[in-house]
Amino acid sequence: MRQNEQVSLASVNEAHLSMLAAQGNEQLTQAALTEMVNAQQAMQAAAEVRNIEVPRVNFYPSTHPDPRKARRRDIKQAYKLLQPAKRSRFSPLRWFGNKHRYDKDTGVCVVDGCDVAELIKHDNLYMRICDEDTGRSLWEMYWQNPVTGEPEAFIARDKVTSGRKMRGTYCPEHLHLFHLLKKWEAEEEKEREMNPNRLRDKVKRGVSIVTVPVASVKKKDPQPAMLQKYEPFFAELERDAGKTKGISILHYKNPVTKVNDVTMIVFDLRIFQAELEAMNTPTQAFQDLVNQQNIDSVQGLGGE
Repeated sequence: MRQNEQVSLASVNEAHLSMLAAQGNEQLTQAALTEMVNAQQAMQAAAEVRNIEVPRVNFYPSTHPDPRKARRRDIKQAYKLLQPAKRSRFSPLRWFGNKHRYDKDTGVCVVDGCDVAELIKHDNLYMRICDEDTGRSLWEMYWQNPVTGEPEAFIARDKVTSGRKMRGTYCPEHLHLFHLLKKWEAEEEKEREMNPNRLRDKVKRGVSIVTVPVASVKKKDPQPAMLQKYEPFFAELERDAGKTKGISILHYKNPVTKVNDVTMIVFDLRIFQAELEAMNTPTQAFQDLVNQQNIDSVQGLGGE
């Protein structure tokens, strides 16, 4: 067994994560790795408190010196780890089309059989695991109806990003890896689109391509040199402001120059407390969803 397969991300320190982020896949940032570690640690904590069987997603990023090759290896590894678990070839259930072991209902992870419905009741980790770029949680991106905003379980596919829809879902750890996989594949597609052969094909189809020199793009509101050292702080604030309404960044423009003269940051403890209470209290709509999942599970077992 290789050394990287023996190491769990949940057991490494910040220096190790920083080292991993500095090499290999450029899209796998330290923030993304930190979210992975937090997800693993939170799920292990939930398992100890609620006696829930949780997975160990043994993903370890490639350290190949070529970032493109490292990303492709990460993609290949992610597909392998996200494949739905299959029954034994000798299982009689496979004869009746039940090839996948955990293809039961939307309260079960298709990879490891983790009881997602029970996990959400204890601690909705989908809300706590966020995209490091947008600040949006997995719950917002995958477990909410984009139109109504109501809870709606994410449905996994038998070929990970394609194939037929299953009846199961992904646990928070696997869903975070799925989210990263989609981002890596989007970057792969973006690079393929910039291939000269594809550009020539687009021109042949009548697609116009305009190149804008980077040097011609200038900042409208240059930042004073004294404030540049605070950029990481404000970047972190903007990411967190996307996760909670308890942080507000207020800009006041000069009516004459149209430049931001005053910037204020507001932390509202009342909103933080209200959001924490709401996070730990499932909505009636979600409770109805869980109840329906339990009914479907019982009916499915009766059918078998």
